[in-house]
Amino acid sequence: MWLKETTRAERKTLFAAFVGYGVDAFDYMIYTFMIPTFILVWGMTKAEAGYIATGALISSAVGGWLAGILADKYGRVRILQLTVLWFSFFTFLSGFTQSPEQLFVTRMLQGLGFGGEWSVGSVLIAEMIRARHRGKAVGLVQSSWAVGWGLSAIAFWAIYAAFDQQYAWRVLFWTGVLPAIFILYIRRNISEPAVYQETRAKLARTGQSNNFMLIFKPGVLRVTVLASLLATGMQGAYYSVTTWLPTYLKMERNLSVLNTSGYLMVLIAGSFAGYLTSAWLSDHLGRRRCFMLFAVSAASLVICYTQLPITDAAMLLLGFPLGFFLSGIFSGMGAYLTELYPSHIRGSGQGFSYNFGRAVGSVFPAMIGHMSATMSLGVAIGYLAAGAYGLVVVACLLLPETQGRELLGEAEPGAEGPADAATSRTVA
Repeated sequence: MWLKETTRAERKTLFAAFVGYGVDAFDYMIYTFMIPTFILVWGMTKAEAGYIATGALISSAVGGWLAGILADKYGRVRILQLTVLWFSFFTFLSGFTQSPEQLFVTRMLQGLGFGGEWSVGSVLIAEMIRARHRGKAVGLVQSSWAVGWGLSAIAFWAIYAAFDQQYAWRVLFWTGVLPAIFILYIRRNISEPAVYQETRAKLARTGQSNNFMLIFKPGVLRVTVLASLLATGMQGAYYSVTTWLPTYLKMERNLSVLNTSGYLMVLIAGSFAGYLTSAWLSDHLGRRRCFMLFAVSAASLVICYTQLPITDAAMLLLGFPLGFFLSGIFSGMGAYLTELYPSHIRGSGQGFSYNFGRAVGSVFPAMIGHMSATMSLGVAIGYLAAGAYGLVVVACLLLPETQGRELLGEAEPGAEGPADAATSRTVA
């Protein structure tokens, strides 16, 4: 119902961010479905599969970092278009690769756009929406990840049913070029947020510029470090589970392609519900309480799902709450990072901290690939995911709460951070 209180411009921006992040998810997640195919067709090892996943995530961290800096300098909308075009092209190009080494290169290049899209899109939507609905709006955009993930699962099932798997994976990658068409909508319908335009005007009047290094100055450094650790925990756990879950279901639980897709669809449905519920909770309970609640719940479910001797039927039932907490934890993240930084360094700060977490978290899939040589894949997933969620709880206890904070244009580029009176105010 809160959408009725938004303006036409806000709804257009919501739609653009929702679709952009959804196709981002589609282009990234289709690789996770194809790992068993590459193991069969190319003789690729699990370690090599983990390296490719990690390589894409590391490059996405670099892409998100750079996109955040560019978005502060050249505008949110212009850089958003560039990121969508970039990851669509290199996903398409992945369909022509002939070896794990070639795929590693194209997936790393694809990752630059994948990481940049989230950094720019989350700042754009958070700056466009009023404080009392910001968590719900960013959470709604986050829920499109489940939609894109679900569409990738459906595409995987449909294309593998129509083609032999030695050709099906190429067709699946080629479908990744379609989102590039979406750029036309962004160009015609989306404008820069007022708070960004005000900040740029003030910086121009004073002859000063936004300096990326300001996120490391006293008063902001502590926030940058802790926000980076928070992002590391969230993404390390998420990528540990989602990168290897299709392989775990197929190779350790011996499920068919059709049954694997069915189990994943239950997980994805839970993810969608979790995104929307957590978005509401982050505006009512507060950002930190919501993060900790979802971290503890997700850690408990991951251990049950991967390490207890449960039946396939029980796994199917647990898939919904697992997806609910595994993905829902991210709903408040975009709003929280936006509220932690002043406008002139918001893209830089948010881009760095979230993507630092992505870079470190990206190591987890490769670690699991190595650990699975001496233990079961399920045990490796459970150990690393639980440890990552512990890091989330610690970071939350040390960071400030920002629920209800208004975003204002800054008069000076030396603002000290979220507590600066010129930067923000908290509203009831």
